[in-house]
Amino acid sequence: MSSVLDFRISASYGTTEVLHQVAATIAPGEIVSLVGLSGSGKSTLALALLRLLRYRGGVVTGNIRLEGTELTTLSESGMRAIRGRRIGYVPQSPGLSLNSRLRVETLLDETWRAHASRSANHRGLLESVQLPADTAFLRKRAGELSTGQGQRLLIALALMHGPALLLADEPTSALDAIAQAGVLQLFGRINRERGTAILFISHDLLSVAGISHRVDILHEGRLVESGSPAAVFRTPQHPFTRQLVAAMPRLTLPD
Repeated sequence: MSSVLDFRISASYGTTEVLHQVAATIAPGEIVSLVGLSGSGKSTLALALLRLLRYRGGVVTGNIRLEGTELTTLSESGMRAIRGRRIGYVPQSPGLSLNSRLRVETLLDETWRAHASRSANHRGLLESVQLPADTAFLRKRAGELSTGQGQRLLIALALMHGPALLLADEPTSALDAIAQAGVLQLFGRINRERGTAILFISHDLLSVAGISHRVDILHEGRLVESGSPAAVFRTPQHPFTRQLVAAMPRLTLPD
């Protein structure tokens, strides 16, 4: 298998085309970061790859292949077997994505039962994302977790069935700087230790530079540049990428 994911898609809402022949390939064990400003089509792309855009009124055309399987021709029941099992999805906001009234152990159990019938011990999974694995934490309700803990729990849920690909949509946007750095390090460790391929969607070029093998730049629904972080930072080719790099903060310390 030469790729975990490869796609070439366009997407529209009514007569408004939002993605224009966006194409990429992700190899096994590769971290690709897709960077673009708000409104560039990043979240539309994530929903399109998961075959969920139609529930937002969108239409997708093109091809999406996961581990050699064409997803665009699968039935909804076929896609439900793919989502969560072969593609792990990490959304951006635990506050919106987790039922605040459910306990951690309930969320873990329900996610497990979606794709498996046998019982599971979730303690090792929690430890792998640097969360407590004791009874007190398992009994906490999702609404009692910090934002950083909630995001790590979302990552644990996405990893539960050993997916070939993690699709992370702005997973650090709701976090403070310290929690953001910790989650970014966690994604890097997951990739190194598990060999999981990751598509990391972000608006922040600087935050993804340290963990990415490749950076793709999305601008107004088009992929305008692709390269290693070093190439994108040092010799950006597209005018929009040059603007992004120039706008990055640079620390100047007083004498």
